[in-house]
Amino acid sequence: MPRLVSSPIKIGITGMPGSGKTQTLLRIIQLLEQEGVKVGGMVTEPIIEKERRQGFQITNWLTKEHEVFAREGLKSRVHSGKYGVNLAALEGLGARSLAEARSSADVIVIDEVGKMEVESEAFTKSVVETLDTDKSIVMTLHKKSRNPLLQDIRRRDELRLLEVTPVNKNLLAFKIVGLLTGKAH
Repeated sequence: MPRLVSSPIKIGITGMPGSGKTQTLLRIIQLLEQEGVKVGGMVTEPIIEKERRQGFQITNWLTKEHEVFAREGLKSRVHSGKYGVNLAALEGLGARSLAEARSSADVIVIDEVGKMEVESEAFTKSVVETLDTDKSIVMTLHKKSRNPLLQDIRRRDELRLLEVTPVNKNLLAFKIVGLLTGKAH
């Protein structure tokens, strides 16, 4: 059984768009899994076609099931910039990813709690339920958003907010894994 710090640690990774929040999170997952830690939750990855970002997909990290979550030209009542947002993917796969992680993962990841995700009440509820569990969590947060959910998350006493910068980008993953496992790197 992998050794994690006895009391759960909740970490929010923040940073400007394009700063490397998701890459840092993926590196943390890789390092934890190398230690034998079971990671679950939701990761948001870009959909790249013809060397252009066309949208995003969400992936259930435990099952690797994924769905298109936002895409150029997607017909939807909710838009974020040039992307139409598929709320059904978020409320189905996204919320289910978090529920499965709550029951069976050692560490829960929630990627990019940001502008698009917070249009969904069901998903917001799932994030809050996850934050209230007694497990370690690593989440990435949109830096500038004034969204009520994000403001609530940032106000939580137990959450440690760490910012990704060009300078610390490579070291931050090791630092966070050290915090989670009690082994300072």
